[in-house]
Amino acid sequence: MLIRRVSCVLGLVLIVTSGCAELEVAGTPRLTGDGGLLNAVGAMPPDHTLGSANGPAADGSRDIRAAAETSPPVSSREPAEEIFDPFAKSDEVTGEDYDPWEPVNTKIFEFNRQMDRYVLKPVAQGYDFIVPDLVQIGVGNIFYNFRFVPRFLNNVFQGKVKGASIEVGRFILNSTVGIGGFFDLAQDVNLVTPEEDLGQTLGFYGVKPGPYIVVPFLAPYTLRDLIGYVGDIFLNPINWLFAPIIEVKGVPSVISHPNRNTSTIVQLGARVGEIVNDRSRNLQKFQGVEEATFDLYTAVRNAYLQQRARQIKE
Repeated sequence: MLIRRVSCVLGLVLIVTSGCAELEVAGTPRLTGDGGLLNAVGAMPPDHTLGSANGPAADGSRDIRAAAETSPPVSSREPAEEIFDPFAKSDEVTGEDYDPWEPVNTKIFEFNRQMDRYVLKPVAQGYDFIVPDLVQIGVGNIFYNFRFVPRFLNNVFQGKVKGASIEVGRFILNSTVGIGGFFDLAQDVNLVTPEEDLGQTLGFYGVKPGPYIVVPFLAPYTLRDLIGYVGDIFLNPINWLFAPIIEVKGVPSVISHPNRNTSTIVQLGARVGEIVNDRSRNLQKFQGVEEATFDLYTAVRNAYLQQRARQIKE
């Protein structure tokens, strides 16, 4: 504990002297994580959770709210978020509820749910049995740290200078004293800011959400957010500098550009590892929600649309 505190102090001094970050108000939650199969099965990932929706209470939501409130947090350092009501009418919060592809979406949603039940969850349970919680949290922190560049750029695109500087400060502190991001020391000293992505940036500039889309093996999206998700892949230099999936002539990379097989294995392996790790950390979260919810598809859709509307307004 003493070493950890000394590390935090040293890292904070490093950031202050570099003049590249500002301290956020204590208690601001960090919105984490990318999409994944977990999004579409009723136990959505940290930034799209059913426990992250607001709106007036509605009939049938009591069980969901109780399940969310009694579930243990992913990390002891992550403060609880305000609970949304997934049954609140979407137009009360976002002004839009556009789901013209609902017949197809519901089939894909059910496919993702069954894949989670019979494939992902059992694998995550085995992973959770073998890997200690501290390591799971550290692995999740590393993946979050790797996505620094898209978060930083989207803060810049939205003119959020403070958020951009905090992202730089977080990256420096966690990458150095935090051992490559394994330890989220920045959160320990309240160096936090809401996560920004390209979908939010497009919304910031007035781009409408478009139709709601459920993607196999991935998150639920609106058309705008799906475009933003792809755009964020291109914004991340890891995808063309270290393990290139984007061919940029003349740009060196750790894995040579012609060696596509190695790049593909690294990228897919990392993605699968992140999804399994995230699912393992959420095994107990919202347990029983599926059984307690009459219309799970609508609940997940409304929660997602409300959450995204709130994030864009921040």
